[in-house]
Amino acid sequence: MRAERSAVALLAVGALLLTGCASMPSSGDVRKIEGSQRSDGEAQVRVFGVPPQDGERPAQIVRGFLEATTSDEADYETAREYLTKETAESWDPSANTVVISGGPEVPPGGVLPDVEESGFTVEVTGSRIAEVDGKHAYTPAEGPYLGLFHLSQEDGEWRIDKLPDGLVLGEADFQRIYRSVNTYYYAGLGPEAGDVPQGKNVLVADPVYVRRRIDPVTETVRALLSGPTDWLRPVATSAYPTGVRLAAGERQLALDDSGELRVTLTSGAEGQALRVERKQCERMAAQLLHTVDHQSSTRVKRVVLENERGDLLCGLRSQEAQRYAPGALNGRAAMQYYLDENSRLVALGDEQRTGVPVDGPFGTGQLAMRHVAVSRGETRAAGVSLDGSSLYVGPLHASEPFGKPVLTSAGLPKDGTAGLTAPSWDGLGDLWVADRDPKKPRLLRIPDGRGTPERVDVPALGKGRIEALRVAADGIRIVLLVREGEAVTLMLGRVERENDEAGRSRATVTGLRNVAPQLENVAAASWAGGSRLVVVGKESGGVQQVRVMSTDGSPGTPAKLPNVNEIEGIAASEDEDKPLLADSAEGIVRLPRDGDWQEVTEHGSAPVYPG
Repeated sequence: MRAERSAVALLAVGALLLTGCASMPSSGDVRKIEGSQRSDGEAQVRVFGVPPQDGERPAQIVRGFLEATTSDEADYETAREYLTKETAESWDPSANTVVISGGPEVPPGGVLPDVEESGFTVEVTGSRIAEVDGKHAYTPAEGPYLGLFHLSQEDGEWRIDKLPDGLVLGEADFQRIYRSVNTYYYAGLGPEAGDVPQGKNVLVADPVYVRRRIDPVTETVRALLSGPTDWLRPVATSAYPTGVRLAAGERQLALDDSGELRVTLTSGAEGQALRVERKQCERMAAQLLHTVDHQSSTRVKRVVLENERGDLLCGLRSQEAQRYAPGALNGRAAMQYYLDENSRLVALGDEQRTGVPVDGPFGTGQLAMRHVAVSRGETRAAGVSLDGSSLYVGPLHASEPFGKPVLTSAGLPKDGTAGLTAPSWDGLGDLWVADRDPKKPRLLRIPDGRGTPERVDVPALGKGRIEALRVAADGIRIVLLVREGEAVTLMLGRVERENDEAGRSRATVTGLRNVAPQLENVAAASWAGGSRLVVVGKESGGVQQVRVMSTDGSPGTPAKLPNVNEIEGIAASEDEDKPLLADSAEGIVRLPRDGDWQEVTEHGSAPVYPG
């Protein structure tokens, strides 16, 4: 039955290709086309469902339904033909999506007759790898899947009358049908929002999945209006009032020829037109402009918001929206840095082949260092002594000696497995570091890199120990490499900030989730964009590889990068156009955006970007 449906689908594809002046072979077997063989041109081919045929048995109906849900139809019209009339009206395909490795199957013995023999229950099974919820948020998931589809006869034909809401898709179909886009919300910095300019207007990327070919702009805007995903919600806010949605007449949003996007909104309250103050409306428009602009092939030049009565709420041009541009706290990232063979901190420009020691104390080599971090303003640096015991902070360029360490660790086993981790600066100017003292492991934040170290609680850490960390520029997300036994996993956490009883700001890391569950041992990770991470690790029994991951745990683009031998450290910029740096068996190497690894120096360590 699947072969017959595939033949019909191929005929439809053939007609599309012929209209594009392509040629088709006149003979030969039908062969499966792997996703990796698909070119950009082929990716534009649309897939249509095949309706049920007369006399199909229950298992054939369920298989046909599952195939029809992979079509490029806006409301799954063909898939609904496999359902009874009543069920076709009530089934909600947008409730969630379960992603199955390989694809969903009806197992042998999976067709079970009812006791009274009036219908059948068909089991659909598979190994789940992820789920996408009703708010379009992707979450890695493991374990078996079992879906129960009940069928009864309607007008003499078997039809599905009970089934789970949502979709069940194979991984290849999911990647073909959906794509990841960033929606943008404002970072909730709590009492520390005033510590940086525009601290209440820092936009943070929240990735969601929308269908590629079914009105992606409108669906992206709907996702934005529904608010942050459940994971990000505790540390992010939207300028849109609760309940605001697209007006009923907004069927398909699109840029006009001048690059303007006009959106009509409703308050959701009957008889009450949406009204907002100018400043709030501007923040709303900025969220929408940057969300659409970052996923559209055409740049958005202006966003206009109006209510359902046609009243203008506000308009915002792209130039004006730059004051809200994502990455406001990233810093310049003008240079790349590493430690040379003489323990000097060296600065390297994008076009330079070799680096030059910085002018300040870190460029003298007088203090042998294991780790280093450069502030996002590129005015200061922090370094951990070679034995891992002490953290020093000093100017990057001013010629002055080191002062006393701002932090000291007492846990220093001779095997070098303890001591302080590499530090990391957030965009608010605070310095983060973990102490791996076996007797007293802890995560610490040093306000402005000069203040008294503050312990940061990580309630969900359990018996795990932080081996490395990287805090995002926005200050509300942090990546942790956590060791538990022999495994090192990549965990993403939220940084929640509030005042304690004494009125002092306090940070807590919550919401820990494994964003690379397929990797058993992670050696290094770095932020590489608003919602991208570059990760070095191994699968169980596998070799080391360099992957791009999204903060929701889904594969990035490209999913894998060229490999290089024995990477111990990796550095990326949150400016995605910057090259990668790695500490490898070949020394310090650099990977341009389009190219292969290039040697920077044979002798060096601890490559970093500001942050």
